[in-house]
Amino acid sequence: MTSEAAEVLRRLQERGGTLGVAESLTGGLAAAELTSVPGASRCFRGSVTAYATSVKRELLGVDAGLLAERGAVDAEVAQAMATGVRRVLGADWGASTTGVAGPEPQDGKPVGTVFIAVSGPGGVRKVTELRLNGGRADIRKETVRSLLQLLSGELGENAGAQDTEQNGGN
Repeated sequence: MTSEAAEVLRRLQERGGTLGVAESLTGGLAAAELTSVPGASRCFRGSVTAYATSVKRELLGVDAGLLAERGAVDAEVAQAMATGVRRVLGADWGASTTGVAGPEPQDGKPVGTVFIAVSGPGGVRKVTELRLNGGRADIRKETVRSLLQLLSGELGENAGAQDTEQNGGN
């Protein structure tokens, strides 16, 4: 997975962009993967391990009504976490993970239900729902791999978004 993290960081560095990550079910694994790459500090701002629902609400700014209505395992919650971590850490790009690693279902969602999200310059917003199999460790590892792939893809597709925002939208 380190090569996927290295690719994300390379693409960020090419654009002069920064990244912050909000993690729930992965508990810091995405941040650990990113920081295992030498030179990550040039573009990785940090992470928030928002394991508790109250941290999602109070620190990341996820709407309390949304959390009460849908629970923490939800596409809109994932997007709000990605947007919130951008704000909290002052990053150009934000990414998030929320889901059910098991062994028990959560908020009426079965084990393996995961949402990953990216928020970036120029209104970039992307959420992906995953249905993963395996044990807790497998689900968490696959979530990180999928998040890094999503980030890499969005950074590739939105190569000009960073430059456009930095230059006042011109």
